[in-house]
Order: sequence, then structure tokens, then C-alpha cells
Amino acid sequence: MIGMAVAMSGAAASLAGAQVTDLTGAGSSFAYPIYSKWASMYAAKTGVRVNYQSIGSSGGIRQLSDGIVDFGATDGPMTDEQISKAKGGPVLHFPTVLGGVAVTYNLPGVKQPLKLTGDVIAGIFMGTITKWNDQRIGKLNPGVALPASDVIVVHRADGSGTTYIFSDYLATVNSSWLAKVGRGQTINWPVGLGGKGSEGVTGQVKQLPGAIGYVELSYAKKNNLPVALVRNAAGTWVAPTLESVTAAAAGAAAKLPANTDYRISIVNAPGKDAYPISSFTWILLYQHPQNAAKGKALVSFLQWAYRNGEAEASSLDYSPLPPSMIKRLEARLATLGGA
Repeated sequence: MIGMAVAMSGAAASLAGAQVTDLTGAGSSFAYPIYSKWASMYAAKTGVRVNYQSIGSSGGIRQLSDGIVDFGATDGPMTDEQISKAKGGPVLHFPTVLGGVAVTYNLPGVKQPLKLTGDVIAGIFMGTITKWNDQRIGKLNPGVALPASDVIVVHRADGSGTTYIFSDYLATVNSSWLAKVGRGQTINWPVGLGGKGSEGVTGQVKQLPGAIGYVELSYAKKNNLPVALVRNAAGTWVAPTLESVTAAAAGAAAKLPANTDYRISIVNAPGKDAYPISSFTWILLYQHPQNAAKGKALVSFLQWAYRNGEAEASSLDYSPLPPSMIKRLEARLATLGGA
């Protein structure tokens, strides 16, 4: 488990009554790099410590629902059933940044990026494509000398919002995947090796020639792993980049109802520049927190994040939210109280 806490002087009395009110959160490993950066910056500015644990989205939902943490974090939105079972009452979803899930692989002899469709990715992760020189991969990559070696599938072993995004995409574009596997933060994988967290998947792909897995773009880049080009809904081959993930979210804010909880999917989005395995990541909080001081402190942290933290997104390979969406989210926060 990755933990992070930054201690500073008590300079945030105005944010949480007469004394500093520290916050605890847990969940998405996808969001860990940006939340760690925000926490460090926020502590330096205010003295408030934000201790965030990277335990996977399912763990974040569970710990928020059980009242263990002040906020949860997830890359796959809570279901109506999960929200109904949360001990603290109604849960609200606040998008923070956008990210892309990259299909990464370890093929030492292949220098150019592989091209993969949703159907081929589904075939690989369902175990119907078992060799790298399978004609279905070869047809998409003419002229590439693909090895005759086994495909080694690596997936998340823990409940994961990254798994939700990946499986949501495959369920959207491939009917066999939808029928046999489905979408979820935890799914019954037909084949493959499990890795704990994005760190575990990245480590196994990096160590095993012939491996293929799915991780957040930032993990692939940090570990110098290649990422596949994926054919999008418009028929364009697109790499996961800040720009292509932003393109997937284009127009989302304008189309959302005023009272939405922002639990929306943007996988396989229209547009020639859209990367098809893209998503928001969310912070989860109770609409009516039992601890009023903690509630105010959390609202203040999120208000700071929208005003100041979004500028840090691109340096960590996330795409910032559209400005129009940030305005709506700030207005929504204002109804909950805070600074």
C-alpha cells in the first residue's frame, strides 16, 4: 500500500474552524500521483494534511461506505446499489481530472507502436488470441515482424477503477466480451496473471517478454513501456495523449443536466481525435458528512484543487477538466459549504 502524508504548521484555522482539520482518503491508484502532488502543495499552503492511500477504487468505495475515511476515490462510478448501502447517506461524485488507460506490452523486437482494435484486445484478454503472430494482430500491423511467442496477459488482481474503464470499453465495443465477461471494477478474468495495483501490472509487463497489460498512461510513460494505438469510433488510430483524452471529453460538460452527479462514461467517444479508453476519475464524499469540520475542510480542499491543482495535471500525464465543467463543480461545492 502506498501512503502519503505531509505535515505542516497550523496555518489553516480559517479553513476548519479554530484548528487544522486533517483529511484521510483512499482508493484509486490511477489518481495517486495527482492527489499526492495536490496534498503536498495544499499542506505547504494551508497546513492541512491530506493522507491518501492507493488501495484501488473498490477499496476506496468500501472504506468510504464503512466510514473509515473522509473521502474515497474511484475511476469507476459507484452503482446505485453501492450508494444505497453507504453508511453515511447519499454519496456525491466530483470529477477531478481525466486520464487514459494505455494498452502496454513487452515485445523487445518490435520498435513501432502496435495497432490494436477493441475486438483484438478483447480476443487477447479473453484468451482466444494466444500468439503474437496471430493473423488478427498481423492484419492490423502489416510489415511488422511479430514473434511467434505466447501472449502473456497481465491484469489487475484487486478491485480497480482502471479495470472498470478497460472493461467498460471492451463491453461497449465487443458483444462477446459484454456477454461473457462484462464490465466492473472486479471481473472474472478468462486468462492471465494478476498484479496488485497499477504498480504490480506495470512491473510484470516490464519483466515478462511477451506480456501485455493495461495501465494508466502515467505508469507506462514512467516505466518507458510502449503503448498501442487503438482504433477509435471514427476509425482513426489514436495513441493515449493528453490531447486525445481531452478530445474524448469534448462537449461532455455542455450536455450534462444541471443536477447530474457526473457518473458518466466517455469510452469509445465520437470524434476523430478521441482516444477510446478514456475516463474521468472521481473523488467521493458524503452529501451530509457526520463531522461538519471534516466536511468543510474537504470542500475547501476541493475548491483549492479546482482553482489551483488543475494546472498540475498535464505534468503528471492527466488531462485537466474543461473550464466550463470546473465552474459548474465549484458552484456545486458552494452549496455544500466551505471556504
